[in-house]
Amino acid sequence: MSAQDSARTGTATSAVWQGFAGSMMLLLGSLGVGWLASSSSLIRAQLFIVARTTPVAVVTCTVLLCVGAILMLRAWLRLSQHFRGWDNDSKSLLIKALALWVAPMMVALPLFSRDSYAYIGQGRLMEQGLNPYTNGISALSNYFMLGPDTLWTEAPTPYGPVWLWIEQAAVWVANGSPEVALIPFRLASLAGVILLAIYVPRLAELHGFNPNRALWMVVLNPVLLINFVASVHNDSLMLGLVVAGIYYASVKHPIAGILLVTASIAIKPITLIALPFVGLLWAGSQAGWVRKFAVWAATLGISAGVMAAMGFVNGLGFGWLAALQTPGTVWIWYAPVGLFSHLVGFIVSFFGGAGASVTDVIQAVGQVISILLVMALAFVNVRMPASGGLGQDLTGEARYSQAVLRRMAWAFAAVVLLAPMIQPWYMLWLLAFFAVTGVKDGWQLRTLCYLTLFFTLIALTDQLSIFPGISVALVRTVAISSAVLGALYLMFWDKKVREIFVPRRMPVTVGPQAS
Repeated sequence: MSAQDSARTGTATSAVWQGFAGSMMLLLGSLGVGWLASSSSLIRAQLFIVARTTPVAVVTCTVLLCVGAILMLRAWLRLSQHFRGWDNDSKSLLIKALALWVAPMMVALPLFSRDSYAYIGQGRLMEQGLNPYTNGISALSNYFMLGPDTLWTEAPTPYGPVWLWIEQAAVWVANGSPEVALIPFRLASLAGVILLAIYVPRLAELHGFNPNRALWMVVLNPVLLINFVASVHNDSLMLGLVVAGIYYASVKHPIAGILLVTASIAIKPITLIALPFVGLLWAGSQAGWVRKFAVWAATLGISAGVMAAMGFVNGLGFGWLAALQTPGTVWIWYAPVGLFSHLVGFIVSFFGGAGASVTDVIQAVGQVISILLVMALAFVNVRMPASGGLGQDLTGEARYSQAVLRRMAWAFAAVVLLAPMIQPWYMLWLLAFFAVTGVKDGWQLRTLCYLTLFFTLIALTDQLSIFPGISVALVRTVAISSAVLGALYLMFWDKKVREIFVPRRMPVTVGPQAS
């Protein structure tokens, strides 16, 4: 190893430990503003009493969260600069970074989301024999002691049968302890991250792209780690399973691919979008329309049969289909359709019209357009690129797989961008499939860095658990100020990473795309 390579490895190791320090700050910050159930025994421990009821301690924990996340983001960016070659030696250090960054968040209190407590409530519905597709958590006695988001108190669950079984098992194992009930959800999130760490690089390599670069881009991305591990979202397992299924479908193991994608659907049904593209991979690049429709029918039949069997076992059938609209009842300002529909609705209401109806119509039109786009991307004949996009000689099937997956990435993008609500982790649905089909240096990579920064800030300034005696306005102001100042520092004043956000003369590069 040359002196230059040795120095680069040393600085890369420094970035790894910098990210670990950031993750530890998230752990410490969670003590004061992470989510605890009202019935939790921890809430009576002296450490938590001080951390959660003392204004100075709460503000300190909030600053720790923001600094920790910004530090992890900086470490992620610095790793890319150190591994300009993305050679085989980088893989071991990336895996080490992943392990070190994930470990503290695995034992932190849930951050930036109360979904894990909604999972517990839905598990209790299952345990008590109530149908979670027709009952909200409010059907439980003392449901408010769990502290779920009010969105879930009346709404039915939009999750599939596999996730319901995980929820039921978590409640059964916990025997009334919300802290113990969180453990299975943490492990499920970790399983999703592990699946992504295995299959994202494999898919990237299949299409002629550097697997280590893809591992860095997707799996070590702070948005993924914060939202999948720290926030305990079931999207982690959902995405891990669908990526694994797409990999096996791409390498001509269609049944394994269909079963894994179906398992993903049985976590969150949004991955139904992937099924027609699995059929295209199964049919192959030379298939005519007769074979394609036969394979699509077989793909749908196998998946529907497995889902029907699950519905028979749990006695709930396909009840999840009716609950798919649950998350669509809300909107957020940075979702284009959500912002536009409510702006137009406000203007119509201002002039005495039926603004709410106009808002609903615009959002419904957005949904219809997204469905039409998904159908067009799935059913219009696939044209293969001349090469893998890097000047490498790929087989015809590898180029076909790349083209199909790129279309699938755009299909997910259509659904996300035309929805009234875009959660930060929705970005990860798109990132996984765009990364394995090629994200180029320059403006594409810079866009990813900006999006990662933006959605990290959104997470930091979103849901914090604040004791009633503490000023919510104060804590949110501290969170927003700390997060924005940290972001501005990275973009304009940090001499090491600011060139990624504001290029000078040379285009931004973080290593070649191919090995």
